[in-house]
Amino acid sequence: MAIVHSPGRTGDALTALLVSAAVVLFALLTLYLVGFDQGAISRSGMFMHELMHDGRHLLGVPCH
Repeated sequence: MAIVHSPGRTGDALTALLVSAAVVLFALLTLYLVGFDQGAISRSGMFMHELMHDGRHLLGVPCH
């Protein structure tokens, strides 16, 4: 048997919408930091720069 959950209250739908929006915003921020930042925001030294650089290689984003 399958259990189907349908939000019966507006609060449930609003909560799901807010959580979805937060996840999308976090994903876009992560994509920006890894793919396009090139060290402009991360001022914590070479460790973060190299970590993001390796992340770009892992994702297949051209960086050289």
